[in-house]
Amino acid sequence: MTAETQKPDLIDVIISDHRQVERIFTELEGSLSPGDRKQLTEHVITELVRHSVAEEQHMYPAARRVLDDGDQIADHELQEHAEAEQVMKDLEGLDADDPEFQRLLNTLISDIRHHVEDEEKDLLPRLRAACTQEELRDLGAKVVKAKEQAPTRPHPSAPDTPPANRILDPGAGLIDRMRDALSGRSS
Repeated sequence: MTAETQKPDLIDVIISDHRQVERIFTELEGSLSPGDRKQLTEHVITELVRHSVAEEQHMYPAARRVLDDGDQIADHELQEHAEAEQVMKDLEGLDADDPEFQRLLNTLISDIRHHVEDEEKDLLPRLRAACTQEELRDLGAKVVKAKEQAPTRPHPSAPDTPPANRILDPGAGLIDRMRDALSGRSS
């Protein structure tokens, strides 16, 4: 097995992210102190934002390119991202003991689980069938790199399609990581 074939492909990277987020959701559904619930919510928001940005930069453009109905699918996925990003932004400003916090968190968990199910049952298998292994490995590497530079906080009004998102996301990511360091927020 060569080093090239050992690289995770797009599908592996996306599914791995989905499993990580699901583990955090399961923990959030358990009994936690308000402080722990807030910290874990901030962590899952960071992961979701980074994941979404990478999908928007690379996976959805690939879907548009290789699937006959790729524009429709990508537009639907982007709409779901926008809705989730607004919920995440609303959550950021609330204390964990605020009743609205739990309602919004439940909405976020439900919406993301629906989104993940859609991607894993429809989009990801279709991308696997439509792309070569080389293309999938290349996209996987691009997604991993995009996540490293991505914002860590929701920016609902930021562009979500190339080329604007590929230009602006790294700058927003740098500012977010600086804010995270100054505020003590872990990612």
